[in-house]
Amino acid sequence: MKFAEYHIAPEIKQALEELGFKRPTDIQFKAIPSILKLEDVMAIAQTGTGKTAAFAIPVINLLFTRKKLHGPDGIKCVVMVPTHELAIQITEVFESIAKYTDITTVGIYGGVEQDPQIKKLQQGAEIIVATPGRLFDLVSQKHIKLRSVDILVLDEADHMLDLGFYKDIKELITYLPQHRQTLFFSATINLHIKDLAYTLVKNPIRIQISPKDPVSKNVDHSVMFVSMDDKRFFLERLVNENPESKVLVFVRTKVRAERVFSAMERVGIKTITMHGGKEQDDRLQVMKQFKSGEIKVLVATDISARGVHIDNVDYVVNYDLPDQPENYVHRVGRTGRGMQKGNAVTFCAPEEKIVLKEIETFLTKPIRVLDVKKDDYTETLLYTEETTDNWKLLMREAAKEEKESKGKKVKKKKKK
Repeated sequence: MKFAEYHIAPEIKQALEELGFKRPTDIQFKAIPSILKLEDVMAIAQTGTGKTAAFAIPVINLLFTRKKLHGPDGIKCVVMVPTHELAIQITEVFESIAKYTDITTVGIYGGVEQDPQIKKLQQGAEIIVATPGRLFDLVSQKHIKLRSVDILVLDEADHMLDLGFYKDIKELITYLPQHRQTLFFSATINLHIKDLAYTLVKNPIRIQISPKDPVSKNVDHSVMFVSMDDKRFFLERLVNENPESKVLVFVRTKVRAERVFSAMERVGIKTITMHGGKEQDDRLQVMKQFKSGEIKVLVATDISARGVHIDNVDYVVNYDLPDQPENYVHRVGRTGRGMQKGNAVTFCAPEEKIVLKEIETFLTKPIRVLDVKKDDYTETLLYTEETTDNWKLLMREAAKEEKESKGKKVKKKKKK
C-alpha cells in the first residue's frame, strides 16, 4: 500500500511525496490506521523504523480535518520527549509533513531563552513538542493551557523513565482532559514502562515490531576485543580507512568524550563532541556540523544522542559499552535507518565482557566477533599518526632493517 492510497488530506500526501515517502514502514503501516480511528496506541519498534512519522502523519491529518470544520481552538496535541535535540528534530518532522496545511507546531525546550517560544505560542499553535522542564515552566506561567488537548504522545518513553521523568509524566496528566487519545511510542519495553503505559492508555492497540530482534536487519553489528588503553588507536584506524564515512562514537561520560576528542585531534582527525556539559547553542551547532558532513566524527554520550535522527551515519562505534543493555539497541539504531545499511562496531575491553554478555542476553543472540590477529593488532598500535608514539614505529622499522641486514650477510657468507 502506498501513501497515495491512504485516506489522508491531499496537502499531507503532497508533502510526503516531496519528502520521498512512498510506502509506509512496518510501524507506520500498523500504527497510522489505528491512530486515524482515534484509538489509543502502545507501539514498540526498533529505532530507525520511522516511528516519528508513524504518529506525526495521522495526528496532523486529524487536527487539520477538525480545524477545517471547527476553526482554531488552541493547543490540541502535546508530544512529550526527553531531550532538547529530540524536541527540535520532531518539531522539524511535524513542520515538514504539515507544510501545505495550516497546522502549526512549536518546539518547547530548555537551554535557550523562553521568550521566542512564548512569542510563537501567542501567534497560535495546534501542536507543541516539549521537554518536561520547559513545558511545566510555561504552564505555571500560564503561557500554555492544556485543557483543549485532544492527543498526548509520549515518544522515547523508555528513555524518559531512565532520565527520571516518571513524576513529570504523571503530573502532566493532571493538566490534560480525561477524555483524550494517548499514543505511547518506545524502542524497548520493560515492566516499569508497561505499568506506566497502562495507567495512561485505555484499551490500547498494542503494536510490536520485530520484538525478538530489537536491532534492525539493516545494521551489521560486530564486536572486537581491544584493551581499554588501545581503543583510540582502533578508532583512528577505522576513521582513516573510511575517510568519507560519518562516524558516531558513543562513550560513557562527558569526560571520556573530551578525552577521545583530544586523542583524535592529536592524530589530525577533526572531531566534535556532544554531551550534557555543553550549552544548548553549542549543541545545536554540533548537530548542524555533523548532519551536514562538515565534520564526520561525533563523540557523544547516550543522553545527548538518544533518539536523534542523523542522515547517512555509516558507522556507530561503541567506544565504551553502555551501562544498560537496552541502550545498545538505541545506539546502533543511529545507523541503518529506513532503507539504508549501516555498521555498528563495539570495542570491548576485558573488564567489559560482563556487560557484553548482558547485551547478548538482551538481544537473545551473540554479537559477531571480529577476530583481530596478533600482527594486525600490533600494526594498528604502531601505525598511529600520534607523534608521541612514532618512536615505536621507528624502533620496529629499525629492528626489521637490522634483521634484513643480518640475513643478507648470512647469504653472502654461504656463497663464499
